[in-house]
Amino acid sequence: MAIEVRPVQGRRELSSFIKLPFRLHRGTPWVPPLIYGRRQFLNRAKNPYFEHADAQYFLAWRDGQPVGRITAQVDRRWDEYQGGSDGQFGFIEAEDDPEVFQALLGAAEYWVRDRGRRRLLGPMDFTTNDECGLLIEGYERHPMILEPWHPPYYRERLEALGYDKTMDLLMWWLELGGLKQGDRFHDAIHAVAEKVESEHGITVRNMRRRDLEAEIGRFMEVYNSAWEKNWGFVPITEEEVRFQAKNLKQLLDENWTFIAERDGETLGAALTLPDFNQVIKKMNGRLLPIGWLRFLLGKRKIDRVRVFALGVKPEHQHTGIAAKFYVEHVETAKVTPQKAGDQGWILETNEPMNRAMEGMGGKIVKRYRLYEKPL
Repeated sequence: MAIEVRPVQGRRELSSFIKLPFRLHRGTPWVPPLIYGRRQFLNRAKNPYFEHADAQYFLAWRDGQPVGRITAQVDRRWDEYQGGSDGQFGFIEAEDDPEVFQALLGAAEYWVRDRGRRRLLGPMDFTTNDECGLLIEGYERHPMILEPWHPPYYRERLEALGYDKTMDLLMWWLELGGLKQGDRFHDAIHAVAEKVESEHGITVRNMRRRDLEAEIGRFMEVYNSAWEKNWGFVPITEEEVRFQAKNLKQLLDENWTFIAERDGETLGAALTLPDFNQVIKKMNGRLLPIGWLRFLLGKRKIDRVRVFALGVKPEHQHTGIAAKFYVEHVETAKVTPQKAGDQGWILETNEPMNRAMEGMGGKIVKRYRLYEKPL
């Protein structure tokens, strides 16, 4: 049967868009997201991304059944901070059929070209601040919280359509408890960490859940400063901060969140999340009727974390705050069930961070790739 690609119309088709990977990835390491959360994220009236961007959602149909999906988007803030004339694609999911991929990417290319764009980048759901990249290594590993998962044929299909690598994003596995060195990283890291307060007057504390929106604001202040010069980075807005804070509230564990301060100024921040995917994967995307119970009971058994982001404002990166954050992670692992986890993603071109991961005994376990195609 012929493939038909058309824009998503109405609540029922949006549900088909959200639920398609539930069928495609049944029995794989993929973790079903919460359907309610995906619906909120894709809601143009609620997600503040749409205050500076536009997007179209597409479904590919064959014989009345959805067989693929994709989004095409243009982001004015990307233009402002990254230059060029780019469009992005995201949320790509499809059956293993070259015609489906060709039809989906063709629709996305036409949509962004029609808006004056000369290059298509992706996948990004919707930006590099969200889930992004196509998994090309680590298929056998279960994705952690806020990590995408794709089967190997996705890479083959994109590259066959002329999409080339633009950047790789690395996930490092770090052991935080039971380290061979005796629950320590290299002695030099601990030596630097010990001087953070005594020599620089900087204190490190945990974030406070009761003041979550302000704490996430402090984190994003660091985030926008520390990542400013990174490839593909677009600063997050205040409205997006509030949106993210609401989404993260149930996932945040104060033990794993850190703020570095001096005289009331935030200098650095680290946001590490327990791997709630260990719980969510048993909920099949639903909170009701017993999803909440599974969530509440299951979170006590989570034994991994994802070091989601760790950064220091550029003018304070010489003070050893990053080392102090990593030592705090080791100390926290001693008193919590979580003993290891993923760190990243980290740009393949970020030599200082990648060498730091290597020096702490980390190993690359997943690699995500962002692709580009001139139009």
